[in-house]
Amino acid sequence: MSTSFTQQDLARSIRTRDWNLRYYELGAGHPVILLHGSGPGATGWSNFSANIAALAEHFHVYAVDMPGWGESDAATVDQLDHVSAAIQFMDALGIEKAAFVGNSMGGQTSLRLATEHPERISHLVTMGPPVGKLPTLFGAGDGPSEGLKVLIDAYREPSPENMKSLVEIMCFDKARFATPQLCKARSDAALARPEHLRNYVEGLPKGAPLPKWVDLGKLRDIKVPSLFIHGRDDRVVSYETSLLLTAHVPDSRLVLLNRCGHWAMIEHAEEFNDLVTTFIKGH
Repeated sequence: MSTSFTQQDLARSIRTRDWNLRYYELGAGHPVILLHGSGPGATGWSNFSANIAALAEHFHVYAVDMPGWGESDAATVDQLDHVSAAIQFMDALGIEKAAFVGNSMGGQTSLRLATEHPERISHLVTMGPPVGKLPTLFGAGDGPSEGLKVLIDAYREPSPENMKSLVEIMCFDKARFATPQLCKARSDAALARPEHLRNYVEGLPKGAPLPKWVDLGKLRDIKVPSLFIHGRDDRVVSYETSLLLTAHVPDSRLVLLNRCGHWAMIEHAEEFNDLVTTFIKGH
């Protein structure tokens, strides 16, 4: 399969019960749904452009802009339930069951979906998901992690300079990934949807972007094969989160990557693509 696809080549839109959603689609076979993280300017494409074509060699891939992000509908904190949105997305496309691959906020959504709708998920893959207001995301004084502070600052003022700080803290190899082009692209994408920025900042006192967390008591009930990938150098969500998940989810395994921050799928794209492909095909 050719890898010379542009963002617009793969862009699709669909109306679900409650939302107009943008998504990026490629491939055939078992459905794999990719869920992005929560940063300003984050989209299905910006998080997974290095992965879609490789995974689509084997699977039917969907990378979704969730409500409140990208080209999908705006959402206030009172409307933010990405599990419901994911189920609506599947229903609108006639997808009965899919593998879920989620980064950060998208990983939290995937974990919740595995506990609340186990009949709709075949495989669970996460990269750096927060699992609650634990020391892995909040320090001993309950303050946000170093990376989360930078992320919130970028929401409040999505300038190229703040986006540079955001990309730098997300990656281990900032010289390679925090390019002026990427920082400007993230800034432009964020500024194109000021309602997303406003809703996020106004929703922070109410728990945005995750007003509802996975019930940790239900982790042992997750039956699907689960793969937790985490960067050893993650400054947003500590890798100890994935140690906790591996200790509780019965059919799980952990891949811990040195020289890797919060974006394993970007920093180690080729290895990530191989890991996910082998995992889904082998289980």
